[in-house]
Amino acid sequence: MENEQASQARGGARGRGLEALTPLVLASASPRRAEILRAVGWPFEASPAGVDETRREGEAPEDFVRRLAREKAEAVAQTRLFGLVLGADTTVVVGKEVLEKPRDEEDARRMLRLLGGRWHEVLTGVALVQAESARAAVGVERTRVRFAEMSEGEIAWHVETGDVLDKAGAYAVQGRAALFIEGIEGDYWNVVGLPVRLVYELARGFADETSRAAG
Repeated sequence: MENEQASQARGGARGRGLEALTPLVLASASPRRAEILRAVGWPFEASPAGVDETRREGEAPEDFVRRLAREKAEAVAQTRLFGLVLGADTTVVVGKEVLEKPRDEEDARRMLRLLGGRWHEVLTGVALVQAESARAAVGVERTRVRFAEMSEGEIAWHVETGDVLDKAGAYAVQGRAALFIEGIEGDYWNVVGLPVRLVYELARGFADETSRAAG
């Protein structure tokens, strides 16, 4: 009997932890972010935010993605009476250069030449904003990625699909770029576009605060 009760207690604790999986409002039109949330069984609805994504002069990459993630979440939260809104923004940093979405195919080829044969960082800012209280939690995930050397032919082949133009750094780790990635240090899902573990940790913070207030 004691073993059965202990098992039930552990199961109850696990269930309480999953209270953090409260339905989200995803402030993004990104199919990759939506796919990640579906993959882990996190209920959500999409409501893209229309905010200016221009990086400010001299703005540090971490500050840039943190600010945009919060602005996206707050923009959508202000249109709703209640709900937990998720905003995210990803950028790529190689050396001292920030690689956002390429302007055109030539810019995409330039970015891939920069990435070839070296390590770079993928930064994603994540923000959760509670619409009814305007409470916010913000974090940043960093992942290091190393590309192999790429020939001009390989770069051209990678770019010719046109799918690279809406991706920071002109590549998707789960697409053709997978052929050229030699190593990843850190959260793989961050490179895809949403560090879902970080989202879960921030959401648990909201759930814990709610439980304390109710208790």
